[in-house]
Amino acid sequence: MPNGGNPKEIDVNAPYVGLEWEYVYQVLMGCLVFLIVPGIGLLYGGMSRRKSALAMIFQSMTVMAVCTFQWAFWGFTLAFSRNGGPFIGDMTNFGLMDVMAAPSWGSAVIPDIVFCFYELMFCACATMIVVGGSFERGRIIPSIIFGFCWATICYCPIAYWTWNANGWLFTLPALDFAGGGPVHISSGTAALAYALVLGKRSRYGEKHIYKPHNVTVVFLGTSLIWFGWFGFNGGSALNASIRAMMAVWNTNMAASTGVAGWVMMDYIKHRKFSVIGACEGAIAGLVGITPAAGYVSVWCGAAIGFITAIVVNLFENVNEWIGIDDGLEVFKLHGIGGMVGAFLTGIFASASVSSLDGVTLAPGGIDGVGSQIARQLAEIAAIASWSFTLSLIMLLILKYIPGLHLRITDEAEMIGVDLDQFSDEAVGDWSVYADEATGRQVSITQGVHPPTTGEVSSPSSGSATEENVEPKTQPK
Repeated sequence: MPNGGNPKEIDVNAPYVGLEWEYVYQVLMGCLVFLIVPGIGLLYGGMSRRKSALAMIFQSMTVMAVCTFQWAFWGFTLAFSRNGGPFIGDMTNFGLMDVMAAPSWGSAVIPDIVFCFYELMFCACATMIVVGGSFERGRIIPSIIFGFCWATICYCPIAYWTWNANGWLFTLPALDFAGGGPVHISSGTAALAYALVLGKRSRYGEKHIYKPHNVTVVFLGTSLIWFGWFGFNGGSALNASIRAMMAVWNTNMAASTGVAGWVMMDYIKHRKFSVIGACEGAIAGLVGITPAAGYVSVWCGAAIGFITAIVVNLFENVNEWIGIDDGLEVFKLHGIGGMVGAFLTGIFASASVSSLDGVTLAPGGIDGVGSQIARQLAEIAAIASWSFTLSLIMLLILKYIPGLHLRITDEAEMIGVDLDQFSDEAVGDWSVYADEATGRQVSITQGVHPPTTGEVSSPSSGSATEENVEPKTQPK
């Protein structure tokens, strides 16, 4: 029975009696993965300048909303229907039809509806990473439209190839435990296409545009991402087995060694420490271990995190090398980091670890199966080329649709995406800067004022600026 049976006639919970903890565990893992999406929003918002911070935080909500609709509408059936050829699923589960109580194909102890919820969070995470390519110059509405299209045309087919039992990468087999290809390589290369199509920021090259406006918010976002990643990797075994626990441990180990590797490289090059660098190192380690978490031993996991962080750090100037303005370093961290992690998975994968779930045998180079490295390279090439090419085509189409320009104007870029696209202005309480005549908050960013319906006096005539603002009330 595709939907698990008619609940008015049979007890659809009966097959799971005594096993409820398995799918409760999976739901909790999905809730942990959810935290990654606002975590990325905070990370991106903190790394932006203050005048464009809200655009990234806002999109963490819109991405979740858009991806939830897309996944229920046709995303789940395209990626995880039981029928289909080697490249894409069919419409058997269109609109979540028959997605309810039947055991999922990924695990007999996880109902379809739970599996669907868990996999939705991966789609949202990947899409949220992609929108980082619109950093400080992309309009919100085209970004939302592109997110829906990208999830459908890029993410769903790649997820099908990698994780669906009929997918060509699954049967090859390429090893990808939790999404090094579908999530990181695909989103990193898509963000590269986004940055290429948008072009550079108007003041690109000036030192101040590289400064994150709030390092504390970057740290908070990274902490949420690290915490959520325990569900990202720990839930990818699709059961609460010892293999899942190994994935959780490897996640923490790789993130920790990623911090160590990045901080070491920063200190060697600059003789100073950096909180932003430590956060980037943690994310590099997490990206590197994602495809390997359920395949490698603890110390191999440590090596993957350390090596990935060092390699990604060595690509510090990749934006200048290829002539793009990827201010959030999405391609570097996720694209390059995902490729490194996928390659190292082929080297360090061990059957003794993958068999901890009682089912899987996945040997790699360390077990003498050197051909697995070649299969990992095939995965990297296929996913990177598909996501970059299709993303570039979609963005160029959107760019030339009348009225749907991707990029904000130069004037809007000067005052910031937040004032151009939102009624809010910035993170924090700016009420002391309110213009009493118009009731509109006055921008203090570089002395540029937001457009108002009435006259706004110039800075020289006493309007609110950083230098001459007078608080409404004085402290007692």
